[in-house]
Amino acid sequence: MIAAGERSPAVFVDKAAFMLYNQNSIYDRRIMMVSRFFAFISRMKYINRWSTMRNTITENISEHSLDVAFIAHALALLRNKRFGGNVDPERCALLAMFHDVTEIITGDLPTPIKYYSRELRGAYDEIEKKAEDTLISYLPDDLKEDYRPLFSRTEEESELWDLVKAADKISALIKCIEERQMGNTEFKSAEESTVKAIRDLKVPEADIFLEEFIPAYSMTLDEQA
Repeated sequence: MIAAGERSPAVFVDKAAFMLYNQNSIYDRRIMMVSRFFAFISRMKYINRWSTMRNTITENISEHSLDVAFIAHALALLRNKRFGGNVDPERCALLAMFHDVTEIITGDLPTPIKYYSRELRGAYDEIEKKAEDTLISYLPDDLKEDYRPLFSRTEEESELWDLVKAADKISALIKCIEERQMGNTEFKSAEESTVKAIRDLKVPEADIFLEEFIPAYSMTLDEQA
């Protein structure tokens, strides 16, 4: 029996349950407010390229993306300076930085497998689109539409994406050259096919890069200095 002025134990139980519920609700709201986007893309450094090849030095997609950004920026400048173009080199570099970000989810699928058949390529494109949507969902709502164009080609920026594609292949060529310089013949055929792929793009800025910048990658540090 509860004496006058005393409170039922149920009141304390209810109050404790309410406090616990309130704390959990606050925690849930905090979790919902936290964006996982940048923490997630920082994992690019854990995704290695050339997984089916014997590498002397491994290369991850974070390193590769920075190389592609450097080269894409240069290709855009070459287009403006030598071919009378009017493209944004900084925007081109930004697109290059993000061009492989979905591989955090999909992994780096080797090119021969990716293009083995039209059906396989179509399936991979679908997976890649789902990966884009997943990454976009990790952003705050007011930033989503700013980042979406960085993940995939748009008609409005097709000229820039052509330069990013060329830069991507040039970066792959540089990797092949570096492996050859270290005595690794595993990349010999890849180097030859990559040079052909770059030429086949018919991007004059990429041809200039091959002629003016690529030879230095076969030099020693003393020769470069």
